[in-house]
Amino acid sequence: MKCGPGVITRQRMRAWFTHIPGRWLQAEERARLREILPTLFGYHLLQLGDLYSKECLNSSRIPHCIVQDPDRQTAPPAGERLRSVFRGESDYLPVAADSIDVVLMPHTLEFTHDPHQVLREVERVLIAEGHVVILGFNPWSPWVLWRLALGWRARPPWCGHFIRASRLRDWLQLLGFDIVGCEHYFYRPPLTHKGLMQRLRFLDRLGRRWWPMCGAGYVVVAKKRVATLTPLKPSWRSRRPRMVSPELAGNSRVGSLDNCESHGNKPKRND
Repeated sequence: MKCGPGVITRQRMRAWFTHIPGRWLQAEERARLREILPTLFGYHLLQLGDLYSKECLNSSRIPHCIVQDPDRQTAPPAGERLRSVFRGESDYLPVAADSIDVVLMPHTLEFTHDPHQVLREVERVLIAEGHVVILGFNPWSPWVLWRLALGWRARPPWCGHFIRASRLRDWLQLLGFDIVGCEHYFYRPPLTHKGLMQRLRFLDRLGRRWWPMCGAGYVVVAKKRVATLTPLKPSWRSRRPRMVSPELAGNSRVGSLDNCESHGNKPKRND
């Protein structure tokens, strides 16, 4: 059973991030964001969703950080590096086109009815050469066992729409993005016992080395490609006529046709 982007789903997801293993997964994600966000520059950063603390925005060097919060329950604390919060849905953003430098999506796509529309909105609001950072749950991790067992209860995160990182990269490339990087993380099972989770910490080290694609979460960074016009040289350039000896005339004609085919100048049939 899938759970949609409702208020109850978001409340349960926020609660899940405050307990083990959600809190530990969030710590891994913050560590990744502390490495990624300082390398991205601009004037405006937009975070889609408010599933967990906005503390991760503090590592960004971008001066104006905006959070899209569908519920907008509380005002931003004074200590957090945040300037604006607005209420709205991520599939239809009240944001001008080509106005945002970086978009951060912490598990936004898993709990929306139309992830394609959300990505189209991200492409619309990003400036040329702008970046999107997406955090997601990996459907091919060992967590799939818990998802199969608990997904029917409509309890997040197990009821969310998990998207493979490879599929997400394909979607982004179709929208005109270049993939900058992708990394999986957190290889421990989603247990709630703190001591056992600490003893299983070695699985993270083994997973990164031996089965890197099986991490519970992943981060994808992509850059909006700039469409440029490449001037083409005219194929009808006049050439100075050359004298060809009669005995080589036939061979020269065949050679010229081969040269056109090798350079793609000969029109091809569309069968």
